[in-house]
Amino acid sequence: MDTIQSVIERFTYYNEENGYSVAKLEEGIVAVGMLPGVNVGETVKLTGHWISHPQYGRQFKFESFSTIYPATISGITKYLGSGLIKGIGPVTATRIADFFKEKTLDIIENDVEKLIEVEGVGKKRVDMIAKGWEEQKAIKDIMIFLQSHNISNTYAIKIYKKYGDKSNKVVKENPYQLTYDIWGIGFKTADKIGKSLGYEDQNPVRVKAGILYVLNEASDDGHVYLPQSELVKRCNTILNVDLNESSPILEEMVSEDLIIKKNEKIYLPPFYYAEVGITNKVKSLSLENKDISSLRIKSLRIKKGYFSEEQLEAIRKSLKYRISILTGGPGTGKTTTLIGIIDIHKQLKNKIMLAAPTGRAAKRMNEVIGFEAKTIHRLLEYKPSNNQFIYNNENPLQTDLLVVDEVSMIDTILMNNLLKAVSAKTILILVGDVDQLPSVGAGNILRDMIGSEIIPVTNLSKIFRQAEKSQIIVTAHRINKGLFPDITSGRDSDFFFIEEEDNEQIPPMILDLCKRRLPKKYGFNHVKDIQVLTPMYRGDTGANNLNNLLQEELNQNDIVFQRGGRHYKKNDKVMQLKNNYNKEVFNGDLGFIHRVIIENQVMEINFNDRIVEYDFSELDEITLAYAVSVHKSQGSEYPCVILPLTTSHYMMLQRNLLYTAITRASQLMVIIGTKKALAIAIKNNKVQKRYTSLFKHGKE
Repeated sequence: MDTIQSVIERFTYYNEENGYSVAKLEEGIVAVGMLPGVNVGETVKLTGHWISHPQYGRQFKFESFSTIYPATISGITKYLGSGLIKGIGPVTATRIADFFKEKTLDIIENDVEKLIEVEGVGKKRVDMIAKGWEEQKAIKDIMIFLQSHNISNTYAIKIYKKYGDKSNKVVKENPYQLTYDIWGIGFKTADKIGKSLGYEDQNPVRVKAGILYVLNEASDDGHVYLPQSELVKRCNTILNVDLNESSPILEEMVSEDLIIKKNEKIYLPPFYYAEVGITNKVKSLSLENKDISSLRIKSLRIKKGYFSEEQLEAIRKSLKYRISILTGGPGTGKTTTLIGIIDIHKQLKNKIMLAAPTGRAAKRMNEVIGFEAKTIHRLLEYKPSNNQFIYNNENPLQTDLLVVDEVSMIDTILMNNLLKAVSAKTILILVGDVDQLPSVGAGNILRDMIGSEIIPVTNLSKIFRQAEKSQIIVTAHRINKGLFPDITSGRDSDFFFIEEEDNEQIPPMILDLCKRRLPKKYGFNHVKDIQVLTPMYRGDTGANNLNNLLQEELNQNDIVFQRGGRHYKKNDKVMQLKNNYNKEVFNGDLGFIHRVIIENQVMEINFNDRIVEYDFSELDEITLAYAVSVHKSQGSEYPCVILPLTTSHYMMLQRNLLYTAITRASQLMVIIGTKKALAIAIKNNKVQKRYTSLFKHGKE
């Protein structure tokens, strides 16, 4: 065994789950092994042996490591300037190390007030550095504890920020509490700790946490509930326990209000009450219709030739019913119809509000209709401090007409909160395309509402003449009918299919389209105007690989920050991965990295000309977005979309996924892949079954 000591210069590969790393050291040495919780700039002592890799050459494969404080001024400067200690960035690190030389770390540890002697370091910054140093030591303790239980250290900072000095105590007493308190930590991770701490499979604390985990996982897959038999089956597989349908532990959880059981259906309480709330409110609205269609609406008569009969019917319904649905595919005139509806209600001097589930969808609604639109959360004035909406059943919205777009994206919980805020006098119009993918969250709201036959529905089916000129629209409708599209596009077409059988050749082709061909021919900005969508995350044509390739080639800025295997550059295109109500940034929102302030451990991201701050511990909420999944693109529209489509995506080749991807493109759609994959997707019209009970609840 050999031992080497060096500074981590950068990671060329880093596995977030187990810390497996390929790291470049200061002397140009490539080291391979497990480095959980170690960051760029840290000095490590590695024990292992030299190997010769057939492709990558000489490497040091280590089997154990320890982090040590650097002894040289250069090493100390790199260590402090890497962003590990809040309050110290590269400039401040240089000043401090130049002033105190080799004694720098000892000063910070034992006599931190002396830092005020350094030019540019005031009392406020000294306090910040002192706190940051102590936090870093505490986080290291958590990392050591987690490492002793074979757990990734990715979440150590989050655990410390949640529990503080009690972190190790909380984790030891009930590791399963992490699944409820720390975003990103699931049952499997907590269970590893639990097992190492001696929790047996049948331990009730473990089993209850496991049941809640299974129900939460099901909700992530779109299910509002699980049949009891299905829940038991999944629990037995995942938890390795002998649970049955008459198990007393389920009844215990019911009595503790952890779950709700109705007719052999098991719900997490928020989903059950949301479905009951939606059912009751929709039934109530449908009984309170006020027929004002006999009013003499002058503009309706004047514009009769302007609207199709389908569109006129939707306008009449907006005057007759308290709740109605407007649905239809691209090019069928949903926007024109909405403009007509809004115009009529303006003439009636009605107060009008427009909303959509995401900022992108609201902005697009604003642009095409020319009327202010808000996100649902902003409309209802969500308050993160108490997880409540200002507008609710006790304080409803004061409006005569409420139009909500992209309803297919709205999940069960959000729809319930929206309906709570709809007053008895408000006319509610729900707009969406039922053939798109359903919401990322639990439920199948638009499809269930249409299927209920309680709500009046207008389905726009006629493609207007102007829209027929667009191959994007024609292709989307052909695919929706199960027909193979015309892929022999002419030079002036807005839809192209490029056939390529070799998966490895597709990424460089996508890069060439983004970097050279499409900007040259159409004048597109290679990052802002072109969006790569893909069915999957893994593989040659998955989002992970494409993001790494496109970031490297399309963004020539230097790396400004590195954490684990992730590299960040100024102007990187990024996406939010979860709803963050404090920041008013939501799952799927796109932004661009504005700047990184190392000494404050903050990254600033520009979302639609609004700068949002992220602490370094929150960076797992964002990901590169040069390429994103089709699911994450819902509610968005991009000038140009590129979609790789191959049989390696077999599990995800579905008609509604393909249809959703194509309808995201406003000016140009390019598919690269095989005819076989295209045919499989078009043929597969099985809408994934979601367990929902909307409109199947009695008055409760």
